[in-house]
Amino acid sequence: MIKPIGSDTLKPLFVYDEIKHHELQKEAESLPSLLLNSAAAANAVMLGGGYFTPLNGYMNVADAISVAEKMQLTSGQFWPVPIFNRTHDISAIKDAKRIALLDPNEEGNPVIAIQDIEAIEEITDEQIDQICQKVYRTLDNEHPGVATFKSHGKYVISGPIQVLNFSYFQTDFPDTFRTAVEIRNEIQERGWKKVVAFQTRNPMHRAHEELCRMAHNALGTDGILIHMLLGKLKPGDIPAPVRDAAIRKMVEIYFPPNTVMIAGYGFDMLYAGPREAVLHATFRQNCGCDYFIIGRDHAGVGDYYGSFDAQKIFDTEVPKGALDIEIFRADHTAYSKKLKKVVMMRDVPDHTKEDFIILSGTKVRGMLANGEAPPPEFSRPEVAKILMEYYQNEVAK
Repeated sequence: MIKPIGSDTLKPLFVYDEIKHHELQKEAESLPSLLLNSAAAANAVMLGGGYFTPLNGYMNVADAISVAEKMQLTSGQFWPVPIFNRTHDISAIKDAKRIALLDPNEEGNPVIAIQDIEAIEEITDEQIDQICQKVYRTLDNEHPGVATFKSHGKYVISGPIQVLNFSYFQTDFPDTFRTAVEIRNEIQERGWKKVVAFQTRNPMHRAHEELCRMAHNALGTDGILIHMLLGKLKPGDIPAPVRDAAIRKMVEIYFPPNTVMIAGYGFDMLYAGPREAVLHATFRQNCGCDYFIIGRDHAGVGDYYGSFDAQKIFDTEVPKGALDIEIFRADHTAYSKKLKKVVMMRDVPDHTKEDFIILSGTKVRGMLANGEAPPPEFSRPEVAKILMEYYQNEVAK
């Protein structure tokens, strides 16, 4: 199986030893505590599950800037985006060497991790802008990722962590949330030798379904990991339980047995386009996947990124030899009325726009909200039914 990033073995930071886990929970009761923001809590979940191997905790300012500028820590280790614990208020922890980190997303704010503090630094507005410009390619506060990143506070708390739970993801999504450790184990149990991963924060329409099938066939893989984001999204995005139900229904009906693994991960969406595509490839390698599908406007939002910038970055910015996972580069996909199947547009140069069924997201949402199913060439009827129920409930609120 493909090796993790920068390591021969996965390095999950979750404390699996029961005795040690209990001792840390007890110790946390007497430690100074810090209530995390949602992004820092999601980073803890990803560190805990081994997704962020080989990192051992939160970055300091120098490492974050180095990562933003050249996708490398100051040590030279490859990593594509800063992994921060930032806050507005350090009054309760400023003299501490070890602190309990509290989960903002669970009732009662339970301890999610314990951190050894290596440094508490102030990050300047100029440094925040420098990171934003490199990671998000914009300083526009209308960009949801930029707005969130700028809101996290000026104090950076760096140092290694020990993770004690996976927040709400295990309880809210028991059938879907999986750590990188669990995904690697399941790939082995299924007997898969080659795996292609598909990232989604949306329900999957026919084009997404066929794209997975195309990659699976073209690459000769044994299985497909459909890997959905379960964390925080921007307003208007479809919530995870609805996406989960729609994807499971599609796989159940339209894919052969033991060709698809459905899993989810506990991270908040960055909407960082090309840089987030590299992060997605990074932790899919940590999951044990050999290939990763990147299509049009991967992890994008609005018009901030070019349609295929998320593919180009692997050629122009990712340090040579940093990744072993290979990218499957997808083109625009749509249903061909001529060929009566979903195709990549680059593969049918004889087609005109009229030969495709292309619906905008706005039009599809309007149809679903009105109880009108999109054409079966665009969306499987079983998937459309789940989405119609959701949109009609939203309209009725």
